[in-house]
Order: sequence, then C-alpha cells, then structure tokens
Amino acid sequence: MGIFSKVFTRFSRAIGIDLGTANTLVHVRGRGILLREPSVIAIETETRKPLAVGEEAKRMLGRTPGNVVAIRPLKDGVIADFDHTEQMLRGFIRKVHRRNTFIHPEVVVGIPSGVTEVERRAVIDAAKKAGAQDAYLIEEPMAAAIGSGLPVSEPTGSMIVDIGGGTTEVAVISLGGIVTAKSVRIAGDEIDEAIIAYIRKVYNLLIGDRTSEEVKIQIGSAYPLEEEMEMQVRGRDLVTGLPRSATVTSTEIREAINDPVYAIIESIKLTLEATPPELSADIMDRGIVLAGGGALLRGLDRLLSAETQMPVHIAPDPLSAVVIGTGKALEESETNPALKKVLISSTRMR
Repeated sequence: MGIFSKVFTRFSRAIGIDLGTANTLVHVRGRGILLREPSVIAIETETRKPLAVGEEAKRMLGRTPGNVVAIRPLKDGVIADFDHTEQMLRGFIRKVHRRNTFIHPEVVVGIPSGVTEVERRAVIDAAKKAGAQDAYLIEEPMAAAIGSGLPVSEPTGSMIVDIGGGTTEVAVISLGGIVTAKSVRIAGDEIDEAIIAYIRKVYNLLIGDRTSEEVKIQIGSAYPLEEEMEMQVRGRDLVTGLPRSATVTSTEIREAINDPVYAIIESIKLTLEATPPELSADIMDRGIVLAGGGALLRGLDRLLSAETQMPVHIAPDPLSAVVIGTGKALEESETNPALKKVLISSTRMR
C-alpha cells in the first residue's frame, strides 16, 4: 500500500484547507465544507495567547483595546507570521473537529503556484505544528480547476483564473498537470487599497479596510453597468480629523480600481501568449473560467472577454472552488492517479 493510500484510508480525519489571505475554508472528507471564516487571529499582546480566530477575530479588526491586537498572518497568499498562522490553523482544525484535541488529521493545503520552496515548507511545518499528522500541498490553480469541474485529467487545455485576496493565479492545465502558469500578487487586497487611495485623494476622507471591501462588494465593477449605483461611505476627514461621510458612485470606483484590474488582465494575456497552439485552440472553444472572490466583481467576465476575444465563464461556486478541489483530490486520489499526482508531500520537496 503506497503512502497516499495509507494517508487517505482514514476517512473521517482527512481535511482540505484553502488557506487564503482573506478567508480560510476547510473541507472534511465525507462531510463537505465545514468552515468558512476570515484568516484573522486576535492576540493578547502581553501573554501572546490567541483570544479568537476567524469571524470573531475579524470583528475586532481596528476596534481592539491596547492589550489586544487582531492581525492577518498571511500576506500575498503566503505566510507572513509563522507562529500566528500556526495558532490560527490550530483554532480552525479544532473548530471542525468540535474542539477534540486528540484528533490529528491528514491535511491538504492549497498554495499559490508561484511560491518558493521555503514558503512551501513553511506551510507544511505550520500545518504539522497546528496538529496535522501529515501535511500535503496542492497548487491553488489546480485545486480551483478541479473544484470548478474542469476536465483536468483529459488531454485538452483548460484555463483557470483564481483571483483571491492576496494573489491571482492563472494556469493552463492538461493531462493532470499545469502546462503554463503565472502567479501575481495583485488581487482583492490591492483592489481594496486602490479604493482607499482614491477616496483619500478625491474626498480627503480616510476609510478602513472593511469599508473599502464593502464599497467593492456593493458598487464595484470592472465594466460599465446598465444602471450605475452610488453609496455613502463614512470615515475620518483628513483636514478636520472629525467623522464625515461622502457619496461615491460606481463610475468612480471603476476608475479607482482600473490599474489592479488591468494588471490581472495583463497576467492572463501573458499566460495565453505562452500557451502551446493546440491548447490555445481548446481554450478558444471551452473559454476561460474565473474562480475566487475576485470572480464576483461585476462585469469582470465581460471585460476579460472583450480584451481576449474569448468566452469567459464564472465557476459555479467561485468562493469555494479551491477548497472543493482539495476535497475532491482527497476523496478521489485513490481511484484517480491524475489527482494523486497533483498532491505534493514533504518528500517531494528538495
């Protein structure tokens, strides 16, 4: 019996994790997605003990007293703070196993395709220190393609664009492998920052990350809307220092996020240029599939279709595509050699 067979026969203990910059999702084998929470941890500064993880910790962002700090331990899709990532993962694993500290599951974690060997090992080490018996990796574009229902095992080209919080992953997949890929650290967070910068520059109003994200969700768009929208935002006046509100329109927000949106489109074009002609023909027929939270930006599919002259589709469940893919890789790896091949163990890293 091979190493992967041994790992995945323990049916109820194997879990897949989409460890994202903005959100973490956990899939438990045989039970589906059991956790979907922000990648945030709240720490007591004096004792360095974690007070909360996930949604509870996110509510503390920007609102904590002096002895408590709420942080996001991942940046641009990779671990920026190892200890706090480990503590956050431990909290999530305990949540899905109902705080049973005696369960040490096998874990598969989705990672950006462009990470270094050191960053890969950091993810495996963090998962093991968080309580995993064994840890494996799967590249996020591959997981997103599997989770979006693309025929990754077949000898045809499929293109996936996974726009997360910290990174955008673009990949062309065929025969269970990534033929060409590009990972850029421009995604949802940079779009949020562009909104903050625009409102600061135009309205002399300082808003926070949560407000900019709400603006993006409520009225953000990449392509002109049939009916433009507006929204009132509240923040701190940079001149008087007092609270103030302003009304912004979807047209303004589209202008604000133009640079990061086109940077993402440029990475897609560069990947298409590096794609073999036979696979390009397949993509022309099948189209480009968008996954990740960024796929929900209004009009992004229409803009990308206009820029590439190709059909563009949004994944059935873009927010869950990566974690669904890790779950399928877990559940079908014993019967599908192509899916077993996409899992990366520590022994395969040098």
